[in-house]
Amino acid sequence: MTSLQQRLDAISGDRLLGQKRGLEKESLRSQPDGKLALTPHPAALGSALTHPHITTDYSESQLELITGVHASVDACLAELTEVHQYTARVLHKPGQSSGDEMMWASSMPCGLPTDETIPLGRYGSSNVGRAKSVYRMGLGHRYGRRMQTISGIHYNWSMPGIDNDGYFALIRNFRRHAFLLLALFGASPAVCSSFLAGREHDLQPLGNGGSFYKPFGTTLRMGRLGYQSDAQATLGVSYNGLEGYAASLHDALTRPWPAYEAIGVRNPGGDYNQLATTLLQIENEFYGTIRPKRVIQPGERPLHALRERGVEYVEVRLLDLNPFETIGIAAPTLRFLDVFLMHCLLSESPPDTPDEIHEITQNQQLTASRGREPGLRLTRHGESLTLTQWGAEIIGGLMPIAQAMDAAHGGDAHVQAVAAAGASLAAPDTLPSARVLAAVRNEHSDSFVSFVRAQSLQTHNHLLDLPWSSGQQARYEAMAAKSLDDQRAIEANDTMPFDVYREEYTSPARLGRAAYEPVHHDV
Repeated sequence: MTSLQQRLDAISGDRLLGQKRGLEKESLRSQPDGKLALTPHPAALGSALTHPHITTDYSESQLELITGVHASVDACLAELTEVHQYTARVLHKPGQSSGDEMMWASSMPCGLPTDETIPLGRYGSSNVGRAKSVYRMGLGHRYGRRMQTISGIHYNWSMPGIDNDGYFALIRNFRRHAFLLLALFGASPAVCSSFLAGREHDLQPLGNGGSFYKPFGTTLRMGRLGYQSDAQATLGVSYNGLEGYAASLHDALTRPWPAYEAIGVRNPGGDYNQLATTLLQIENEFYGTIRPKRVIQPGERPLHALRERGVEYVEVRLLDLNPFETIGIAAPTLRFLDVFLMHCLLSESPPDTPDEIHEITQNQQLTASRGREPGLRLTRHGESLTLTQWGAEIIGGLMPIAQAMDAAHGGDAHVQAVAAAGASLAAPDTLPSARVLAAVRNEHSDSFVSFVRAQSLQTHNHLLDLPWSSGQQARYEAMAAKSLDDQRAIEANDTMPFDVYREEYTSPARLGRAAYEPVHHDV
């Protein structure tokens, strides 16, 4: 059996340099007073349906800023910064009594209106645009709109020479060790009371400022208050290979679910409630800390793309926005992730089991709600050990990989990122979640909204102050104009009635076939 070091030694510097990454960053648009902006997606940002870098996530008020694929961390962050700069300039409204809108700097939302008045994303009159809005309507019926206003950062990562089995081995280890990322980078230990309206919870009030929190919480976004679903908890998805994973997803996409059948595809007035009454409407509804992904062709279902052409990259989905960073994330975090993902790829990765999947879920929920609690114990293969002990073991194993990455790239940035993570784990008061609580308490009279408002305004003004050329402005204006033209062209070319489009798109036949169809033998 080869060791991690032997596997690392077998990887060439060219392959290490061949890692690719991209970012998707969600942010609510907020008013100056810290309430959700209810205005439409600004026309100057282009079409949310077709713009390559600026779209919306769940809500019309929830921006999603997207980079291209980059060979370096610095180039990836530079592009994300530039997209932020243009967006901030569009949201800037000098001389208007309403004041500037801002990008909300926290994963947990700003002051929210009643659930039904949170606006769904709108994408025009084309079939694909209508389907996106109907899907969001379905999410609101299934989980409530408030839950969908939580924002995060997704990190897409690939490296040359990894096959399907390699990516699934990486995913299994990532899920085993994801608690460490929640502890290190979680930055959402508190929330505005408006998010909790009508929901059962076990949070504590934070003073009299209308905020609630977990004293040792790291990321409420990834805990029971966040992206959780009782229906999806029945799935028990295995990551032991593409076939089993695809079969689990296929089942969820085709299995009728009684509670969703009760909602119906359409309401009595004929308006659409959701795309389908199955456990999942579409693949994107499946919540997970990491997903196997492949770029899809126009109109293709993601599961079909995976089955036909295999895994192309992984999407890491558990990162909170860091309110202390201008664009929500910094280079050391991405470099740590690069090393962490390599460690997941190169370490032994035995098959997962139902018992281990249960352990992983419990460890995630404990870390999300109590990750900084002194002596907090997690479970590994039935054995109890402290989060800090297990985390320190993992970080120790990252160092040889960080050194190899630095040898390929030059400098010591990866070693520094891993060392800084180790230091933070040993000093929990320095973790982002602890810093957020300290600032809320000490500088904002226990008000979560007041703290995030201040951070949002600070980052908004910083973005406006960064150098910005007329050439950059012209390029982004042209991109926005082209996206609007592209949306109009899609709408002009649509001929199929939407109900036919919906039925065809959600048809099981569009999901692709298993690579190994069952063989039926005569008895």
